[in-house]
Amino acid sequence: MNEQQYYEEIEHLIKKNEISKRVRKLEDTHDTVITYWNVGRLIVEAQGGSKRAKYGNELIKKRSIKLTELYGKGYNYTNLSRFRQFYMLFLNLATVSQLSWSIICVLLPIKDENKRNFYINLCIKNNLSVRELRQEIKSNSFERLIDKPTKIEIDTSNTYSITTDMKNPIIIPFNYELEKL
Repeated sequence: MNEQQYYEEIEHLIKKNEISKRVRKLEDTHDTVITYWNVGRLIVEAQGGSKRAKYGNELIKKRSIKLTELYGKGYNYTNLSRFRQFYMLFLNLATVSQLSWSIICVLLPIKDENKRNFYINLCIKNNLSVRELRQEIKSNSFERLIDKPTKIEIDTSNTYSITTDMKNPIIIPFNYELEKL
């Protein structure tokens, strides 16, 4: 092998490794969101359904003590309450499964469904970071809309998007197999 071939082989191995790391990170984020949604679902079911769930804080207190002992502070009372709220706001997980848990936590306090859906669509369409989402909310992007639709639906047609202003963009469908690389 000549020097150029060695370089190309090294570059190929490094690219394959970087892609694998990013795919694993995406899968971890997706798994985290699914887990938290399902924990919220189980809490609501244990409390007797969504109508009674807001009165069942005692159950969350008990569960949080045990889960915190077993798995750490990520399962404290505050987080279990967020999981429950997450499930109750998004009964259809597919609508927000593309978002990270950090983004979802920023969106949870927004009471107005249209406003929340606007910011969800903005995150999905523009691949916003948590910092960028907070800036959009702080600058009242939704309030500045001239023609606000009466009902904003979450756009789930994009499972991934292509952006040109991103550093080192890697666009991979979720069902892509690493062996094909």
